[in-house]
Amino acid sequence: MRHLLHGAALLAVIAGAVHLCYDRFIRPAAELAIQEARSAGQSAPRELVVIMKDWEQEICLVLAIFCAIQILMKMWALLSEQYLFDVDIFDDVEARPNGDGGPDKKAAVEKTLREIDALPDKMRNTQLMETLKASLRRYRITEDVQNTSDAIQTSIEALDMRLEADNAMIRYIIWAIPSIGFVGTVRGIGQALSQADEALAGDIAGMTAHLGTAFNSTLVALIASLLLMLILHALRRAQDRRLLRIQDYCEQRLLRRISS
Repeated sequence: MRHLLHGAALLAVIAGAVHLCYDRFIRPAAELAIQEARSAGQSAPRELVVIMKDWEQEICLVLAIFCAIQILMKMWALLSEQYLFDVDIFDDVEARPNGDGGPDKKAAVEKTLREIDALPDKMRNTQLMETLKASLRRYRITEDVQNTSDAIQTSIEALDMRLEADNAMIRYIIWAIPSIGFVGTVRGIGQALSQADEALAGDIAGMTAHLGTAFNSTLVALIASLLLMLILHALRRAQDRRLLRIQDYCEQRLLRRISS
């Protein structure tokens, strides 16, 4: 619920900022360029402010900025947890002898669990620590390496499903952006057809202006969607590499010790 509220607040801030930019700069500049072109007997110029002036492009821009920020925040979260893979939290797993003179692995595992639980929330709730806690608890219960390995694999699969679910809204918005552009296309073509009589009479300015609206909205929406899909794929690739690194960390740092 907290993430939903944060996302809604972020979207509202972005929408307000973009709308202010449109009212103060983009639409006045576009209207000025169009009026100058009409005074010179020319069609609407292909300037950036003219291409971006309609409300479909404004909505696409708001959603594109929102998605880009969400993706960059996820990227930053991955980078901020990178240092954990350089820390070996299993130094004590083989260190303490039991009554037979061998390493007391169960006691070391319980100590490691307590140390993880004592970590700050920001560290304890990372993907790596969640996987480690699940595997350590399984070993504490079963004292079986295979069961611990299965717990690691199950945790990795659960993390993968969670990441996919977290990216679902971003995927939906990226899909919705071209649809909004097509709405602008339909609106522009409809308005252009309403100017058909004037075009037949020799005045094609109104029809060409509305056709420009139709094609500009699609152009902006498709470009935004392509760029967002690119960085979303980069995020998903980074997330897949993170899952593989978590699995490798657990196998090298935990399974290798408890199986020896």
